Amino acid sequence: MLAFTEPIFVPIPVDILLGALCLGEPKRSIKYGLICSLFSILGGTAAFCLGLAFGPDRLVALFNTVGFGSQAHLAIELYAKYDFWAIAISALTPVPYMIFSWFGGMAKISLVKFIGISVVFRTLRFGSEALLFYFFGKRARVFIDKYFNLATIAFIIILAVVVYAVKLLGHLFTG
Repeated sequence: MLAFTEPIFVPIPVDILLGALCLGEPKRSIKYGLICSLFSILGGTAAFCLGLAFGPDRLVALFNTVGFGSQAHLAIELYAKYDFWAIAISALTPVPYMIFSWFGGMAKISLVKFIGISVVFRTLRFGSEALLFYFFGKRARVFIDKYFNLATIAFIIILAVVVYAVKLLGHLFTG
């Protein structure tokens, strides 16, 4: 249930519950990671739909009341422009997936694209945690506590470099 509600309105990372479950039964970690991924994606999709229903105009009007309407409008524009990166980074790193799920709907990006990117990166996040517990048991907790956030940020940087290199090579070969 926490995995579903976290992307909608609960600011507690589901990793805490996943870690506790995996520590309790390391050989069931893969199952727990997949369940966590599935329900997190479903919750993110629900938040996306709520953001779509709420709409960008209401968000800007809400932020106008405190003098930040133009910043809210800019945030939605930037999200729409860099939607892949916004979803991927929030789905994989400690950046709040909840906020970016809502903003995805408000920015009116493709729901299919949102779900597809979420499937890949949420599963990568929770699946890699689960695999660490599956193979290393209690020793995985030390690695996750110390290095998991750094490892996910390094992964995003590597991914960005690869995407940039592919685009650059594509431009070089196509003229």
